[in-house]
Formats: sequence, C-alpha cells, structure tokens
Amino acid sequence: MLDDYTRHQQGIIKRYYQNLDKIQVQRLSELVTDLYLAEGKKKDKLWESAAGAMKKLDVPQQRIDHLIGKKDPALVAALVKELMGS
Repeated sequence: MLDDYTRHQQGIIKRYYQNLDKIQVQRLSELVTDLYLAEGKKKDKLWESAAGAMKKLDVPQQRIDHLIGKKDPALVAALVKELMGS
C-alpha cells in the first residue's frame, strides 16, 4: 500500500496511525467544547460525533450509551480527562 507514496509521505502516514489515539482524544475534547455551546439539531449531531469518537477509542458500549443518554458534556469531559491520564 505504501509503495505508491514518497518516503516523506510514508513517514507522515505512519506517524498519523501511531498517534491516532491521541488524535481521537483531542477530537473528543473539541467536541466537548462544541457540545457546551451548541443548541438544537446541531447539538444532536455533535452527540452522534462524540459517540463515534468514543467507539474509535474503544470505550465500552455500555458507557457510551450512558454518556449519550445523560447528554451531559461534563461527563464526557471527565472521560477525556481520564483518557488523557490526568
């Protein structure tokens, strides 16, 4: 697969996949901010995105369902803090 890319591009691709978990935690963190500020249909869409990000981070489905059911951005923020190891 990587044979079609230059050596530089291959390095970028490898680093992306090595840091994918950090990227997803950052994405979830940004979604928390957006969830606090959003209203209406946009907020529902953001909750769907947050659920997808949590799935990619291998958060147990039961916990995802709980967080989505509560619709409390503070709970998702606590999860982000936990995932960051703080």
